[in-house]
Amino acid sequence: MEIKHISHFQDASAYKSFGLTLDNQEILSFELSNKNGMKVQLINYGATVTSLQIPVDGKLVDVVLGFDTLESYIGSYNLPSAPYFGTTVGRYAGRINKGIFTLNGKEFQLAGNNNGNALHGGNEGFGKKAWNVSDVTSGENPSITFSLLSEDLDQNYPGTLYVDLKYTLTEANELKLEYKATTTEDTVINLTHHSYFNLNGHDSSVLDQEMSIVSDKILETDSENIPTGKFTSLSGHDFDFRTSKNCPTSIDNSFVIEPSTDVVATLYSPKTKLKMSVYTNQPSVHIYVGGNCFDILKGKENVNYSPVSGICFETQNFPDAPNQDHFPNSVLKKGEEYQQTTVYKFETLT
Repeated sequence: MEIKHISHFQDASAYKSFGLTLDNQEILSFELSNKNGMKVQLINYGATVTSLQIPVDGKLVDVVLGFDTLESYIGSYNLPSAPYFGTTVGRYAGRINKGIFTLNGKEFQLAGNNNGNALHGGNEGFGKKAWNVSDVTSGENPSITFSLLSEDLDQNYPGTLYVDLKYTLTEANELKLEYKATTTEDTVINLTHHSYFNLNGHDSSVLDQEMSIVSDKILETDSENIPTGKFTSLSGHDFDFRTSKNCPTSIDNSFVIEPSTDVVATLYSPKTKLKMSVYTNQPSVHIYVGGNCFDILKGKENVNYSPVSGICFETQNFPDAPNQDHFPNSVLKKGEEYQQTTVYKFETLT
């Protein structure tokens, strides 16, 4: 099954079907495009971004890694370490120590799917689920909203969780993600987006691209990348990106973002002159380069992806926040609404 895309939304029935049903939901492919020629292609398997094309000098540059077939997305979760290309991560992005947390005096044991720790929601996280398509808008600032019902004790998380994720492609060349969630019982939640970006195009390296992050500290972690509860100052540190510098060959760290910060991070390609600016209301951005591609992973257009083919900007709460009282609140209470907003804005510099 190839991923086939439509050129424009005409109405809510304009989609491509793969002829496959998961969790009683048909797997569909959609495309949003704006007046500038920017396009984003999505599937409701994992509420996943499969392609993000930006006009550069009369050509479209696809700036995210991904696959050409649905089978490849599904099969990628059977790899030694899943790449989570373009997917929606939940219920809890990042690691939870030993997969254990206590809420309202009750201990919950999650699946230890990462060296005994819980990672990215467990063995059957949100990236492996078929989402509903609950709304589609066309015209200026087209959007699509994916919805998911995660049953009580799904991966042993408490409460039935109702999630909406609205993708909007604005006329200002922004991909805007708006998450909302409610629960039937108190629970923990941390949602994020897991695209690997490459402003030269998905078939090259990010090492010549320049990154900035408005952060003066990262979370200190142990040998298994679990937060210790302490913070590491970035003054004099190799990962001090307050002044823009080239992407590192390997990084897997959570940068602390102050609430008043406007643009939290940028990525710039001297080759294409493309700049991506990241905005979010979350307290951290987790930067990831250097793994899960193995130099043998076949991506779109039969490209071999390497560990430096892309860089993730995962806007989110802190990993292991349910076990650290001084970390930002990760508990969603019954009757309250979780809200998360992230924007990836693209522009060409002259």
